[in-house]
Amino acid sequence: MRTISVVTAVHSGAVGFLPEALASLDAQVLPNGWAWEWCVQEDGPETNAARHLRDDPRIRIGTSRKGGPGVARTMAFARSRGEYIRNLDADDQFPSGALCRDIEALETHPDIGWTTSSVIDLMEDGSHGKFDLGDPSPGAMSRGSAFEYWKTRYRPQVHPATLCVRRQLLALLGGWMAVPASEDTGLLLSLDAISQGFFTDEVGLIYRKHPGQITRDPAHGQGPEWEARMALIIERVQALRQWTSASLDEATGD
Repeated sequence: MRTISVVTAVHSGAVGFLPEALASLDAQVLPNGWAWEWCVQEDGPETNAARHLRDDPRIRIGTSRKGGPGVARTMAFARSRGEYIRNLDADDQFPSGALCRDIEALETHPDIGWTTSSVIDLMEDGSHGKFDLGDPSPGAMSRGSAFEYWKTRYRPQVHPATLCVRRQLLALLGGWMAVPASEDTGLLLSLDAISQGFFTDEVGLIYRKHPGQITRDPAHGQGPEWEARMALIIERVQALRQWTSASLDEATGD
């Protein structure tokens, strides 16, 4: 069997959402010959994810010192075994067919390195809302296109929580960025700097809105920390783009 690894960072404030995340994972129907594993990483030793999950060999729980979601996801990736790595935050859910569509896109298009998809928001009252920043056309996303959109708005055109990545590319970048927030945006734009992506206009994630989200923190979108995060993302992307362009020129003899 080939494996797609789902990685989930969880802290004590979101651990109660894990059963719903697992139910959405159980509902996935994968292509023939494929199986999933779920690498859950506790961000801090007092999370106790096992209390909320069944005993299942496909579910592998690890614990690390508290370092934030980017560090926890990278630690989950370090324990994973799949050739494709798909993110699922502890408070979110997969809609039907999400993993199958990711696998089929990466299998059908060997020239792409990562996939993203459309998102719907799950509001606190149980209603759904459309997350839409101006979705790109479905299909391949040219290298650099995600950064060109982001750099004038500081918001990505596609939702980085939907990323599914080829293992080698994620290892090349060292996993998610080790910053307090925007770590998934940093990864998305870094992937965009070195490879083509793919956008699926079918919903690939149900994104829960609730008071405990990191994105609700005032420092998430303004202030010195935000400025430092944005500056680091830009510097990293520019360095990757320059390195990739130089490598392509060398390979083609230009």
